[in-house]
Amino acid sequence: MPDAKTPHERRRARRRWRAFAVLVGVASAELGLALLLGQVKGRAPEVLGTPPRPLEVVLYDPPPPISLEPPAPETGGGAPAAPSRIHTPPPPKQVRPVELPAPPRPAPEPAPVVGVAPSSSPEPGFGQGGAGTGSGSGVGSGSGPGSGATGPRLITSPTLAQIRANHPRQARSRYGRVELSCRIRLDSRLEACRVVSEDPSGVGFGAGGLAVSSYFRFQPATENGRPVEGQPVTVGIDFGIPPRR
Repeated sequence: MPDAKTPHERRRARRRWRAFAVLVGVASAELGLALLLGQVKGRAPEVLGTPPRPLEVVLYDPPPPISLEPPAPETGGGAPAAPSRIHTPPPPKQVRPVELPAPPRPAPEPAPVVGVAPSSSPEPGFGQGGAGTGSGSGVGSGSGPGSGATGPRLITSPTLAQIRANHPRQARSRYGRVELSCRIRLDSRLEACRVVSEDPSGVGFGAGGLAVSSYFRFQPATENGRPVEGQPVTVGIDFGIPPRR
């Protein structure tokens, strides 16, 4: 019948037997030594001289012999481990590209026909104009339909910088006001301007106002839909900041 013990168990059994054999040997040596000492003690102790020294016996478990074989794996109890299961994800679904329908082919554009249309129509068409030579000149004026009249309207007035540039030098720190009476030309400029009032007078504000009048632009008045030339207008110009009252 084959031995069912593992190599590790056999080594442990050998170590036990060796320890038991050493213990038996030491016990036998002690027993023999005790008998020997008893016989010597029964004789005359003076013959032997000094009493014998006691013997010390140390019991120890010798180390196991070194084995060059690799240790056998210890078998453990319990149920065997369940086999591992590897979860693999399903392959990704292949998405088919969406096929877009091809756009319908546009109808071919008709080729342009150059020439005269067979019949007149309000729709524009292709055609080729004629060429000719000729010369002419004419001068005249006209008026459109309508009736009524409108007054003159200010378009552009002089800027503050233009007024300051024409402020009298001898009255730089003084306030002055000038009122002018002018006529409106058809090109929106003023003409025939004259000083109506000047405050203070005699320091040059009138001359400065006449110089500034060239920067005014007026839309002429109209009568029956036609502009009127020479319409009178009165303009006021302030030089500086008016005093508080």
